[in-house]
Amino acid sequence: MKEDVFLSLGSNQGDRKYNLDRATELLSESLGTLPTAISDYIETESWGFEAPAFLNSVVAFSLDDPDGFSILATCKEIERTMGREENIEYDEAGRRIYHSRPIDIDIIEIGDRTIESETLTVPHPLACERDFVMIPLAQVKQKMENFK
Repeated sequence: MKEDVFLSLGSNQGDRKYNLDRATELLSESLGTLPTAISDYIETESWGFEAPAFLNSVVAFSLDDPDGFSILATCKEIERTMGREENIEYDEAGRRIYHSRPIDIDIIEIGDRTIESETLTVPHPLACERDFVMIPLAQVKQKMENFK
């Protein structure tokens, strides 16, 4: 059974539009299908740290019985391929310290699934707090609804 997978993409280093386009191409190649819908790009201030503005989008794929952990591995591999450094740090209070990056890919939703593990939480626990996710996510869902 096909399920919709929604991924949030963001970039604030280099050619941000190229980075989002390239990440979408690499996702499509790795997942073996074209996107179902892609949002417009929106520019937003960095969230949680001082840095240049991000360009963001949401891309949807319709996949047969998607495995969240395989999708996460694909996202992380694409991030590494595109030059993202794996530098997750936390401050004294245990809050994550964010950094600029050429690409960031987050799994927002996988159908109606709920996944809670040390490495993956779906739906994304902070998505509702982030306009740079919710605005393009709503746009993608509206586009998909219009095609039904």
